[in-house]
Amino acid sequence: MKKKQLIEQIKVKKSFLCIGLDVDLEKIPQNLLDLEDPIFEFNKQIIDATHDLAVAYKPNTAFYEAYGIKGWESLQKTIEYINKNYPKIFTIADAKRGDIGNTSTRYAKAFFEDMKFDSVTVAPYMGNDSVEPFLAFADKFTILLALTSNKGGLDFQVLKDENGITFYEKVLQESQSWKNSNQLMYVVGATRPDYFKKIRKIVPNSFLLVPGIGAQGGSLQEVCRYGLTDEIGLLINSSRGIIYASNKTDFAEKAREKALELQQQMAEILN
Repeated sequence: MKKKQLIEQIKVKKSFLCIGLDVDLEKIPQNLLDLEDPIFEFNKQIIDATHDLAVAYKPNTAFYEAYGIKGWESLQKTIEYINKNYPKIFTIADAKRGDIGNTSTRYAKAFFEDMKFDSVTVAPYMGNDSVEPFLAFADKFTILLALTSNKGGLDFQVLKDENGITFYEKVLQESQSWKNSNQLMYVVGATRPDYFKKIRKIVPNSFLLVPGIGAQGGSLQEVCRYGLTDEIGLLINSSRGIIYASNKTDFAEKAREKALELQQQMAEILN
């Protein structure tokens, strides 16, 4: 998928909502557990109920790997279902990969060629030669962890060097010089809205994937105040707040209601 297609979808839907498909069998409706593939069925119903409100879906691979081969098959079926039925939706493999070059190439092939995701999240700690193999795939996006929303994110990400430059700023700056850096996006947590102004000075046009709205306490309005660009430039992720709005048979309907709330706020902001 090209960047302009994502922007077109945002404008058509008046939404920059990304829904995280982080499926926990202990939290989904009990009636689904009797089915052959409860994870896929849960995802399918969530997707069918919200596809006109969201521009992206983001399965966190840990929630599938935890169930072994069956979980991985559920993930494969989910991405195939989206690609077949809603091909304009942007897909994100939240895998947080990153390793030496030849290993990263294999990770990239797995998510981009085999599973046909549009993007994958990658950890930058090992530097450019661990990230550029992902960037070598045309029309695919690498979403680099920059400033995360978790409490421990502050352990290293805001440490300063002798010139007063923080680690996350260094990641943003250095990555702009990497090969095919136009295919980079960045993870920036919604719980750090005061950092967005500084981030936009370094990466004024890059898309930011923003977790932390809703369950983690992030504010949509605060993020948009400093994070929006002329091309929108934001994908706001909500996972638990949408997909677990109900654990009864009406779960898909309730998920739609929560997604609609966010989409309407986004439409207001875009107007």
